[in-house]
Amino acid sequence: MPHYRSVGSVPPKRHTQHRDPSGNLYREELMGEEGFSSDSSLLYHSGVPSAVVDATPWELPDRSTTENRPLLPRHLRLHSLFDSLDAKRLDVVTGRRLVLGNADVRISYVVAGETSPLYRNAVGDECVYVESGSATIETVFGTLTAAAGTYVVLPRSTTHRWIPTGSDPLRAYVIEASSHIGPPARYLSRYGQFLEHAPYCERDLHGPTGPLLVSGSDVEVLVRHRGSRGDAGTRYVVPEHPFDVVGWDGCLYPFTFDVADFEPITGRVHQPPPVHQVFAGENFVICNFVPRKVDYHPLAVPVPYYHSNVDSDEVMFYCGGDYEARKGSGIALGSVSLHPGGHSHGPQPSAIEKALGAERFDELAVMVDTFRPLELGEGGRACEDPAYAWTWAGRGPLS
Repeated sequence: MPHYRSVGSVPPKRHTQHRDPSGNLYREELMGEEGFSSDSSLLYHSGVPSAVVDATPWELPDRSTTENRPLLPRHLRLHSLFDSLDAKRLDVVTGRRLVLGNADVRISYVVAGETSPLYRNAVGDECVYVESGSATIETVFGTLTAAAGTYVVLPRSTTHRWIPTGSDPLRAYVIEASSHIGPPARYLSRYGQFLEHAPYCERDLHGPTGPLLVSGSDVEVLVRHRGSRGDAGTRYVVPEHPFDVVGWDGCLYPFTFDVADFEPITGRVHQPPPVHQVFAGENFVICNFVPRKVDYHPLAVPVPYYHSNVDSDEVMFYCGGDYEARKGSGIALGSVSLHPGGHSHGPQPSAIEKALGAERFDELAVMVDTFRPLELGEGGRACEDPAYAWTWAGRGPLS
């Protein structure tokens, strides 16, 4: 996060004594990135944040992936992964199904109606896009709320849990990094302030506003962490509830961002995808395509030109409106398209003429571009539309 916040009770000077009304010393914890050389926050616990009384292996959901070979564009129908009963028994953490992944980022999808276990991702930051439904996210920093269209960004090792709210199930598109996730550097000054050309600013980012104090003993926390053979899981039992932080301050904390607060950048002719960027991680970027006015040159072609991303794989999650460029391809709400590096892609041929003269596109999509090839997870393999690759040509394979 680029700006400082102070929540709850903190001492006037860091690394000095801070006591409760009975005179007991609070335990100060520094949560910091990149070995004391990047953003951090100081949290003040009533208990001991390092204390554990038990630890056992936790078997993660299926994390296996399969190479995209033969190299093909793919269409994945995420809404077919879960039935109407799943929301009554699944939670956002343990119910995730892996759709696509590589060493830098993994994309999962879940439909959930149950409260999740306490969870800590010690591998990387998470960016969760809420497709529909609503939730309260309880964290060691305090409470966040999310509804349809909300991004929830959770820094690495933030202990938290998801509590779906309302009558509709929570549909969540989960982007798990092996790095940190934050605003693109080009949006920020050298001191970390959002610049005037950025499509959003500090006012649009919402962190916890007060501490969340929960009592309890012998509490389970699931931890995803690095192992010698990839991701691993451990189930801790901690003697006191981890939500014992009376106050914190710093520049590292979870936050939410409503996609409706993203101000689209448009021009006389079609603008390239980087104008839609919202976040960045190591070897990947996150963009969102929002309802907007489109190109106003008298001869403009509003839909994207054909493009071959020689350095990246492009993943598009269609989550609202009517995506003009994909009409006739089978793409619908809840679809994911994977357009890999080495394959030229673009609009369906019929969509180009139909879009001429359009003044506005009513579409909502979340895009992830990765700079290492993506492989298919078990969820992606289970919901693939096998006809998609041939839709530009209008006929299937020769064999």
